[in-house]
Amino acid sequence: MSKETNRLIDIVAKLRAPNGCPWDREQTHRSILTCLLDEAYEFFEAVDEENDDMMCEELGDLLLQVVLHAQIASEEKRFDIEDVAKKIADKLVRRHPHVFGEEEILSPEETILRWEQIKKSEYGDNRRKYMVDDIPDALPALFRAEKMQRRVAQVGFDWNNPEPALDKVEEEFKEFREALASGDSRHAEEELGDILFALVNVARHHKISAENALRAATYKFAKRFKYVEDRFREKGEDMREAGLKEMDKYWEESKKNNDS
Repeated sequence: MSKETNRLIDIVAKLRAPNGCPWDREQTHRSILTCLLDEAYEFFEAVDEENDDMMCEELGDLLLQVVLHAQIASEEKRFDIEDVAKKIADKLVRRHPHVFGEEEILSPEETILRWEQIKKSEYGDNRRKYMVDDIPDALPALFRAEKMQRRVAQVGFDWNNPEPALDKVEEEFKEFREALASGDSRHAEEELGDILFALVNVARHHKISAENALRAATYKFAKRFKYVEDRFREKGEDMREAGLKEMDKYWEESKKNNDS
């Protein structure tokens, strides 16, 4: 490992030592679990903003989480950072026989299929009885739906083109309207889920990430609404006392001024 990587490992070990930081010493894998997610999402934001300094910093925060989890495991004599690095290095070599072996693979699609074949041979039936068993429940819902759809598509459970997928969205939207009209909120929630799942399928067929698309739309909404808030602040008026018509006027302005 490099000098700086070793330095980071030594720092984390010292923080966890008996004379180290009281907070760091009491942490467990579970207590810091959400930190890993938080740092990953902050890296997402850095990528969206195309901010190299921020990306570098957030990758460092992610690396810290990996080193910290490895340090905790090392103290319990379970595994250490070297085991972590060896396991992923071995896996990369094993699952890329077209790079490190004699196999010839010509397309990204073939690469993914071969990856899954090797993965299945590694785990056998002990880890994954069904194709979708190892897709974590904790993934963001849209991303999990896309991953599940991609997985089953590998055995041909998929439409050959995007049109039937789009028709399915329209079918599900009709059923959602009917559920709303019935007043059955649980049924409406189920049908809304079906719409979202179907939309993910359409996006996947068009090579669009539904997760990224929704994140971008939410970011755009926030940017536009901040513009609306700024206009009311400039006028010294309370938004809560304004009507939707006036707010919508500034909303339309924000679309013209900030969406370029």
